[in-house]
Amino acid sequence: MILGARAPLLLATFDSFGKRPHPARPMSAVHLSQRLLSPEEYLEGELLSETRHEYFAGEVVAMAGASLNHNRIAGNFFSELHAHLRGKRCEAFINDMKAHIHQRGDDWFYYPDVMVNCDPAGQQKYFCETPSVIVEVLSPDTEAKDRREKRLAYEMVAALRTYLLVAQDRREIIVFRRTPERWLREVLPDDGDVLRLPDLEFTLSLDAIYARTGL
Repeated sequence: MILGARAPLLLATFDSFGKRPHPARPMSAVHLSQRLLSPEEYLEGELLSETRHEYFAGEVVAMAGASLNHNRIAGNFFSELHAHLRGKRCEAFINDMKAHIHQRGDDWFYYPDVMVNCDPAGQQKYFCETPSVIVEVLSPDTEAKDRREKRLAYEMVAALRTYLLVAQDRREIIVFRRTPERWLREVLPDDGDVLRLPDLEFTLSLDAIYARTGL
């Protein structure tokens, strides 16, 4: 998908947005609607929906469920960040808080696995416009999207300082860091066995990130 392009509305596993999934349809089933949804319609629909959806300039796509290790890794990140940031300006969120991106007149809403926001002015009730750290745990069906589409979208957020791609089938974390000149890329454990987020004065070992996963 080209960022900023208009596309037909996709409603996955739903007879109509905001209603219960059709019991006879497989999870991969999709059908087309005759119009695009506005951001306001999408946000209202998410409050009623039993399935989470991401939003791309009017297009809505249902999200698949996550594996046990996916949940463990995201939970490990969140619990450590939440404890570290308690009483501080920054705050950590997990799963259900959306990241909102507005560029070139279009809107995108994603559900990062873990997100940190340090700017209260950018924090809304159901979404955040100023994330400083985003963590995505890679899954076979989302890895290509997380590596390419989401990275390009997230990099448009001026407040974002770090984007993490965390493998769930091996001990590997790809770290993208914003500098004044460009985005830098490093890979753990090749570049060390401890993740460092200097802006948050936070460190976390790979052992802690992958705790209880068997990796």
